[in-house]
Amino acid sequence: MSIPQSPVGGRLVDRVLNPQQAAALQLSADSLYSIRLAPSDVWDLKLLAVGGYSPLTGFQGEADYLSVIRRGRLADGTPWTVPVTLGVDEAQARELTPGALVALRDQERNLLGSLTVREVFARRLDDEARGVFQTLEDAHPGVARIRRAGQWLVAGEVSVLPALLPSHEQGLIYRPAEVRAEIARRGWRTVVAFQTRNPIHRAHEYLLRTALETADGLLVHPLVGETKGDDVPAEVRVRCYRALLEKHFPPERIILAALPAPMRYAGPKEAIHHALIRRNYGASHFIVGRDHAGVGNYYGTYDAQRIFETYAPGELGIATLNFEHSFWCKGVGGFATTKTSPFGPEHRIQVSGTRLRELLAKGEFPPPEIVRPELAAILMEHYQSVREQAPVA
Repeated sequence: MSIPQSPVGGRLVDRVLNPQQAAALQLSADSLYSIRLAPSDVWDLKLLAVGGYSPLTGFQGEADYLSVIRRGRLADGTPWTVPVTLGVDEAQARELTPGALVALRDQERNLLGSLTVREVFARRLDDEARGVFQTLEDAHPGVARIRRAGQWLVAGEVSVLPALLPSHEQGLIYRPAEVRAEIARRGWRTVVAFQTRNPIHRAHEYLLRTALETADGLLVHPLVGETKGDDVPAEVRVRCYRALLEKHFPPERIILAALPAPMRYAGPKEAIHHALIRRNYGASHFIVGRDHAGVGNYYGTYDAQRIFETYAPGELGIATLNFEHSFWCKGVGGFATTKTSPFGPEHRIQVSGTRLRELLAKGEFPPPEIVRPELAAILMEHYQSVREQAPVA
């Protein structure tokens, strides 16, 4: 049985070396020039390898890079809003020539794969910051990241060692082909995907249950790559996801999988990016709530929903389910939004990941209207360990 949602570009990219190719690369790697990847680049390399970034087969060249930051499209017109690039410094850039095969390594010099150099070009830092993050401020984590990265970009097709790709990430399946196969096995035709980098609080639950009423199945798809230092670690969040879904949702209608991607905090542009990735994973619909992929006050509350209107109907190949900010309403006696509750602000208990983190950081047990007690216990345990390990002032 097949699922109706095709990957971006029509096919799922696979850049993983077979055993014979991997052995040959390992034998020759010491003779190759090496590029050491930052942790966020390693996560990008994983998604390039398994097709999460289809149709990309490697790090983007100059024409695609400029088109993405200026038009929200690849050079051929395919929607794409976030550059996937590999930065090097000027000294490295001088060593790289088109056609050369270079080894890709992590910060500990472990071999990850290879790249065939297509071109080397200068990063347009200010254009990229404005075009993707809508700011030049170093306080924005995405802007700070590209300022720290190499200001020359090397483009080319990648090939990746299987050793970089474990069977699971955080104990969860993560390859698009595997998720798509599970969707097909279950016979789902409509699949709603939910992106999260936070524990699922009660307002999230409201969105999930509402969405699930409209679809065959739900793909709960937490990002487990690099995030900000104050975000809850992936292993803690996954414990929370399992505790919630196993007890409070029908298992036959849920797939819990991992997204091995770095978080860019690019707000509206990252909302499109996340939706296209979920199309590659087989989703037909994508939940977009308040301030998707936002940080600080850089984006408007619903800018991430409005950006989808700048593309032609059906062009992205995945539909959105847009939700207003939800809250616990004392008057209604449950979760609601301003669309469904006639009661004023005095009747509302606001729920957000930021508010949840604030309570836990102070050692306060969050009320059940914010997060379920079994999840609160897991989170409180984590925050207690953080406080115990903190240096004494």
